[in-house]
Amino acid sequence: MNNTIKQKGFTLIELMIVVVVISILAAVAVPSYRQYVAKSRRTDAKSALLATSQAMEKFYTEKMTYDAATLGTASTDISKTTSPDGYYTIRFDSAPTGTVCSALSTSSSNATAYRICATPTGSQTGDACGILSIDNKGVKLPATAGCWR
Repeated sequence: MNNTIKQKGFTLIELMIVVVVISILAAVAVPSYRQYVAKSRRTDAKSALLATSQAMEKFYTEKMTYDAATLGTASTDISKTTSPDGYYTIRFDSAPTGTVCSALSTSSSNATAYRICATPTGSQTGDACGILSIDNKGVKLPATAGCWR
């Protein structure tokens, strides 16, 4: 006679193996997801910079100046101060000096140049590319590989 009782369910070892496998998958997936999210936010900021740059050029063809004080009269509204997703602050400089995006001025009576900067804010501040910028000559900074691709 066979008096053995057949158990149903999972053993503790089997459950621990499942937990370990899920932990390994999560350890790989979470950093990749965060990089993907940061890259998509950076793409939104680049789109905002390029759209603003295009609007600045259109404004220049109409008014023969890049004067940021009169940008509100442009047919395209480029006075937005944040990227569409809100993770970058967009600033204009109608009298740029050097390649730095700090202490930006937004008024010049006869502005012949401009720089538009997107500064990361919130959870995007740790982004490897940092501050993104484009100027009237089309120079995109930082020139680090992957930041403007």
